[in-house]
Amino acid sequence: MIDGVELKSLKFIPDERGFVMEILRSDDPIFEEFGQVYLTVAYPGVVKGWHYHRRQTDLFSVIKGEIKLVLYDQRGDSPTRGEIDEFFIGEKNPLLVRIPPVVVHGFKAVGIEPGYVINCPTLPYNRENPDEYRIDPWENNIPYDWARREG
Repeated sequence: MIDGVELKSLKFIPDERGFVMEILRSDDPIFEEFGQVYLTVAYPGVVKGWHYHRRQTDLFSVIKGEIKLVLYDQRGDSPTRGEIDEFFIGEKNPLLVRIPPVVVHGFKAVGIEPGYVINCPTLPYNRENPDEYRIDPWENNIPYDWARREG
């Protein structure tokens, strides 16, 4: 796994009324700092990526649907430079994934319904000077192909 990436297994706490799923708590070892919480949705087959942040850590979880989350370590001083992590997260595999600064990431909704992603980044979005750097998902030097693999 890419250096600095952390996973937290999420669990459902059901009762006859429904269920609760805790995603992130301030006393979790994976917690750093609160910036904001937002929801982003990808329609089936849509790729949202690539991008990275220089200062911000992202904490991704999926509350509905399924996504393929892909990380690429482009950090020059990292012991895992050049490595790729691929996680399938969602209703069938509830995880919280911590993505450190400068690690490139993107996701694709897989399956037949949209993927609903909650992100709890460590910094609020700055509209005047965003800490967000985009890379084309198809034409780049990242050794990853977003096409579905058969078999």
